[in-house]
Amino acid sequence: MPTERFEFTNANGETLAGRLERPVTDVRAVVLFAHCFTCSKNIKAATQVSRALSERRIAVLRFDFTGLGNSEGDFSNTNFSSNVEDLVAAGNALREHDLAPTLLVGHSLGGAAVIAAATHFPEVRGVATIGAPSDPGHVTHLLGAAREQIENEGCATVNLAGRPFQIKKQFVDDVTEASLQSHLAGLKKSFLIFHSPTDDTVDIDHARRLYEAAKHPKSFVTLDGADHLLSSPDDAEYVAGILSTWAVRTGATAPEPVVENDGGVTVSETGDGYTNLIRAGRHTFLGDEPASVGGADRGPNPYDFLLAALGTCTTMTLRIYANRKGWPLERVTAQVKHSRIHAKDCEECESEKGFIDRLEKVLTIEGDLDATQRARLVEIASRCPVHRTLLNEKQMITTEVDPT
Repeated sequence: MPTERFEFTNANGETLAGRLERPVTDVRAVVLFAHCFTCSKNIKAATQVSRALSERRIAVLRFDFTGLGNSEGDFSNTNFSSNVEDLVAAGNALREHDLAPTLLVGHSLGGAAVIAAATHFPEVRGVATIGAPSDPGHVTHLLGAAREQIENEGCATVNLAGRPFQIKKQFVDDVTEASLQSHLAGLKKSFLIFHSPTDDTVDIDHARRLYEAAKHPKSFVTLDGADHLLSSPDDAEYVAGILSTWAVRTGATAPEPVVENDGGVTVSETGDGYTNLIRAGRHTFLGDEPASVGGADRGPNPYDFLLAALGTCTTMTLRIYANRKGWPLERVTAQVKHSRIHAKDCEECESEKGFIDRLEKVLTIEGDLDATQRARLVEIASRCPVHRTLLNEKQMITTEVDPT
């Protein structure tokens, strides 16, 4: 999906850098995503979850907090409270672009921040956390031996995730004093907790404390086997799938538009390699090429769709026919394959040179049917509308319209 630059100013007038994952088609929900402590908007968890959500027609803004990534400002002057202020500024910027957030999602300390910021967003219907601590002060354990130097000297340079950061006493004081209890008690929004029992950065017990402090409606999803950074694409995809379903449940998504299918399909490039968004009536899905030919494998390839159309039409036709006849047909499975063969090897074909496209359907017909009924169903399989369309004489017309 297209990724847009999205810049806005914080409470101090500094420019913060963000990336907006915007669906190609209509936006059903808007997520404001907060990343983990000292991370950036480009951390794998934020990127993968955001893109997976955008494929489900949910827009996502992920941004760098003050002093991190491409955002302006001095990180050493920031703290948990300023992170909350940055989230409010991001939400205001989205609102100015008619994209008021309907969901808040935070990873690790970002999860604590979205809980604290939630009351500033009247449009938000749900708050979700991923591997979040139950108290912001938990991050101080990352400071190690430097904690004492910070207390005594007012600041220290600490290596976090392989990078040096200057941490001041004001940060330690602010994050230690911050409490989520009152925020959770007064959340008044749907609350969803994702946490891995094998998270070795934020123990699973933090998820228990968050769940106990929050009021209903609340839910917990275990990310069994996932690490704290959600580095596996499968884990990120799982989180995105749950979030998109949960968004509907919370009422955070716009209702599905009622679109009459006029028999046409619209296919648009997403701007990301070979990936295309396909719209058929009110249904949307992706088409792509496999990674072996340079695609991202985010959906079936064009021939897969062709074979799927033929197979679906075949099984539907047999079901309609059997129901009309009152035959005990239990289930039909059609396996459809495409290949190219030499014309000389096809005895039934008129062409004698070059290659012939061959479509082969293999049917599995289940049910207490006699031999005559089975033979008749195999015959009917060649009469489905798509089958006949592929065999009939065709006229194909390509025109261009002015995009403006």
